[in-house]
Amino acid sequence: MNVTILGAGAYALGLALRFNRNKNKIIIWSAVKEEIDTLSKTKMNERALPGVKMPGNFVYTENVEKAIYGSDLVVIAVAMKFISSVCDKIKPFIKDKHILIASKGIEQESYHFASDIVKKKLKTKKVASLSGPTFAKDMVTDELVGLSLATTNNKTKVCVEKALCNKRLKLRPTKDFIGVELCGSLKNVIAIGGGILDGLGVSESTRAMFLTESLNDARKLIKKLGGNEKTILSFAGFGDMLLTCTSKSSRNYSFGKLLGCKTPKEKLDSYLKNNTVEGVYTLKSLYGLIKVRRVKMPFLDLIYNMVFGYKKVDDLIPFLKDKE
Repeated sequence: MNVTILGAGAYALGLALRFNRNKNKIIIWSAVKEEIDTLSKTKMNERALPGVKMPGNFVYTENVEKAIYGSDLVVIAVAMKFISSVCDKIKPFIKDKHILIASKGIEQESYHFASDIVKKKLKTKKVASLSGPTFAKDMVTDELVGLSLATTNNKTKVCVEKALCNKRLKLRPTKDFIGVELCGSLKNVIAIGGGILDGLGVSESTRAMFLTESLNDARKLIKKLGGNEKTILSFAGFGDMLLTCTSKSSRNYSFGKLLGCKTPKEKLDSYLKNNTVEGVYTLKSLYGLIKVRRVKMPFLDLIYNMVFGYKKVDDLIPFLKDKE
């Protein structure tokens, strides 16, 4: 099978390696010329995956038409803020191909999920969303992992399963796009909160309390937005939140810890400049979404106000104590 990966970041390359293990032919596209030039010459992206060399049979290109021509499956693995522009680029060439979304988050301008944007812009129903507890480094080393696959198209489900499933990667299918994508967005925000508590020096018991309360709030929000609340117990839900919200390998968690340690603003800005912290972008989107939908989420309000300096990080502990 021919698989096109749109994106050349850590997770995009990790996914590419997993597809490669199933003997698929891989072509990687990026709009960043420097990334493509470096990968073509060295087979590496040191900034994304230090020390990891890609197989010699991968093809790299800046030409989106070349990337998609002859592809059976197109994987969108760019940062959420680039989803719309990437869809515009591939629209003339996408035809009737299966599309797998590996990006997580909600678009700031429209408050739309990635699947909504892809379906609308590309006029297709052959779409699936992938989410679950997987760090790029674990994808690279072929660790046993599980992911949720949201799709309402059976042919797309079969295509993705054939291309990706093996003894080291399990997929659990669902039709709940809202639940899977909302969990993928929330987990990055919750991870910031977990990091804040770590930075404040609270006990593991208190952090477990926070995670439990967050999971319950996420379940309620999924239901209010029209998703299946049971998705909170999936790989995309509890699985991803457990991983991202307790691990120092998470950039969102690490950023939260810097906040909790009351790191000076210039150092925080430097961290954000040099690291992709999707939770900060997503936090703005989620905050806008719940206001537009008139959904009360005090937990999200507080994290938003802490991240953007309107409230002190110390306010998180009394909030947990008094939370209904």
